[in-house]
Amino acid sequence: MKLNYSGQEQVQAPPAAVWAFVQDPERVARCLPDVQEVVVHDQTHMDATVQVGVGMVRGKFKFKIEVLPDEAANRVNVKVQGGGLGSVVDLTAGANIVDNGNGTTTLDWTGDATMRGPVATVGGRVLDAQAQKLIQKTFQNMSAQVGEQSGTLA
Repeated sequence: MKLNYSGQEQVQAPPAAVWAFVQDPERVARCLPDVQEVVVHDQTHMDATVQVGVGMVRGKFKFKIEVLPDEAANRVNVKVQGGGLGSVVDLTAGANIVDNGNGTTTLDWTGDATMRGPVATVGGRVLDAQAQKLIQKTFQNMSAQVGEQSGTLA
């Protein structure tokens, strides 16, 4: 099952604060909803264990995450691979980091996911709605954390 998403998130912080945030893999991984554990391997690679629930299917998924900030291109890309409960997830997501010129930043994001296994058979609409919610929540969490940190530095 292939899923595609896009959206925008307004961050109440300047782009410099967003760049500082996305270059910290621990903080990026902590933005995943229902994250239970994060193990950072280096500046761009980490593992995360996340509690997942789609319909009646609930359990832990383990993911390998690679965060690739590219400040010159004003973009951060994320690759997520892993799964659980006999299912596999491959996700690529990215956000253009747009300076609004007023001390705020827009994350103009996209995400593409492929799912295989029992979780994918739960049903297109249920899975689609849950995936959309997870992606949006991740960017909302990131926005809130960047905004909080930026506010404490001001």
